[in-house]
Amino acid sequence: MNMLNEHAHISGKIFTDTIERAPTRDGFGTGVVEAGKHDDRIIVLCADLKESTRADQFEKEFPDRFVEVGIAEQNMAALASGMAAAGKIPFIASYAAFNPGRNYEHIRTTIALNRMPVKVCGMHAGVSVGPDGATHQMLEDIGLMRMLPNMTVIAPADAEEARKAVAAAATTDTPVYLRFGRSKTPTFTTGKTPFEIGKALMLWESEKPHIAILSTGALTYQALAAARSLAAEGIETLVLHVPTVKPLDREAIIAAAKRAGRVVTLEEHQAAGGFGSAVAELLAQEHPVSMKIIGVADQFGQSGTPDELLAHYGLDAASVTATIREFLRN
Repeated sequence: MNMLNEHAHISGKIFTDTIERAPTRDGFGTGVVEAGKHDDRIIVLCADLKESTRADQFEKEFPDRFVEVGIAEQNMAALASGMAAAGKIPFIASYAAFNPGRNYEHIRTTIALNRMPVKVCGMHAGVSVGPDGATHQMLEDIGLMRMLPNMTVIAPADAEEARKAVAAAATTDTPVYLRFGRSKTPTFTTGKTPFEIGKALMLWESEKPHIAILSTGALTYQALAAARSLAAEGIETLVLHVPTVKPLDREAIIAAAKRAGRVVTLEEHQAAGGFGSAVAELLAQEHPVSMKIIGVADQFGQSGTPDELLAHYGLDAASVTATIREFLRN
């Protein structure tokens, strides 16, 4: 029988119209304030986008620990590295198109190379940023950041998990990239849902799955909706949510591949170089299986509503269901 894993503490009403929706960036705003209350070494730097990134919440609570650097993302990264070297725990916030898009070399050289515990926060990532269009729809950031030595990469599923991810990142002594979205997406995890850096979470489980759906970020909700639709057709699945793209939960991913025999990955990112590629690299070496990577197929984004864009790029539940159905036929 298909079911939501009871140990995940996920509400059984996640598919109702009344489910709460919030952008994952809201989880950053809440989480960094909570972390700041526990550790006065935490500071936030922003590149002239404090309202959009939700960094203004930290500024209101801790004005003496907030730095507005202006439209100078490269300087923000280098400044944060220096602050980290002096014992601070900096969070640097801007749109993902600029952070890490514009300041990648500074992140690489001053933060990752020196293993400085700077937390790089990329907001408005993915196509669901909507009408801002291709220039602001960052679809390459996971690939850029996961290739950097010393860098941890996290893509939370919803605002609640984003809050926990920020709190967890604040306690690490390494660089972390945290990926957040702009559009309101379902908040389907709860305060009791486990979160640990480097750990995946089984959210939907069948006794004899025909396929394993591995998802990261806010698209995990679409993966769950697809699993429900497939179950109605008699297609058994499991859904493994993988919020930490680096380091991957190797044991959980390999176990899922062994159970199902086929794997589909889902991400709001280029299909090349991102989460699916990371899973493929792991399974190719440890347990090769038939695999399908669902992501944006070598294209830039465009303007539209979040729902329109997810459907256009084949990332919504209906499209994922159809792709998996076709994949199983072959």
